[in-house]
Amino acid sequence: MTKIIIIEDNNDIRENVVEILRLSGYEVFEADNGKTGTELAIQHLPDLILCDIMMDNLDGYGVLEILAKNDATKAIPFIFMTAKSERADIRKGMELGADDYLTKPFDDTELLNAIETRLKKKVIQKEFYSKSVEQLSGIIAAKDGLNELKLALEERKVRHFKKNQTIYYEGDRVNGIWVVLDGKVKTTKMAEDGRELLTGIFESDSFIGINSLFSGDTYNETAIATEESHLSSFPKEQFEKFITLYPDVAEKFIGILSNQIRQQEEQLLQLAYQSVRKRIAESILRLQKQENNGNVISISRIDLAAMSGTAPETVSRTLTDFKDDGYIEKKGSSITILDLHKLERLKN
Repeated sequence: MTKIIIIEDNNDIRENVVEILRLSGYEVFEADNGKTGTELAIQHLPDLILCDIMMDNLDGYGVLEILAKNDATKAIPFIFMTAKSERADIRKGMELGADDYLTKPFDDTELLNAIETRLKKKVIQKEFYSKSVEQLSGIIAAKDGLNELKLALEERKVRHFKKNQTIYYEGDRVNGIWVVLDGKVKTTKMAEDGRELLTGIFESDSFIGINSLFSGDTYNETAIATEESHLSSFPKEQFEKFITLYPDVAEKFIGILSNQIRQQEEQLLQLAYQSVRKRIAESILRLQKQENNGNVISISRIDLAAMSGTAPETVSRTLTDFKDDGYIEKKGSSITILDLHKLERLKN
């Protein structure tokens, strides 16, 4: 039976959640303070932990930090239940490693959906490990390197990000690189004039944050999930040790970094010298090559404007022109390329 621990100092809320979970078939352990909850987690090793933030003695942040340092409990899905909904509070919890947030008051459906989503984590992790090792086996020539990679992947925790949820902000301290397991992530940078420039779009099996890790102590762009996504983080210290020990891995990541920098340089040249029509055509074609979804791409008008360095209204007018010219068909955020050759000629 699936085991869940709830740590909540409000008796009414705790008793209500316990009743809902037991009726849903879960084995439930309860604690009315952080210290007792931490001890229960270490003793019973549950499949998931629900925890309040504001508690006397030991708050939810403290519980999460203690369990994250324990090898037996660090990979257990952890969901905060809290009335604190300010961005700074959510950001702090996510930086510490929380998997999700339930903002009080929440209903039975929200509670059970959040739990079911997080319990699928182990399945996603298993698929990720096998897929990642198979995909990255060519990166490492040395047998010992592949074994080390397997060990490193087995320790990684899969994080779930909702649509429009920020993974990290420009200026945050670099704590590692991220691997996109599924979904889609965009990176953006704020220009001096206040405009947001879209610097990259990443799908499954992509790495983000490499540039920042190599270049300094803080992230030089903001990463946001543009749809529901799962990512895994690779800590900075472990990554640096890994590429030091295995030169082939270092060479591969330097290649990835060089390719990302080259794409950004091409984007800057495009913004500096090309017309709006050419910039938008270039952005559409770049996405078409990147998404590997035939001639269909998915991007919002705002993101396409940030990618091509123009205004959303200009994007709308240009896409209408492209549609009238027979280059594309557009429905919502989906763009179908009807005439790839004409669009490429326009770009060139």
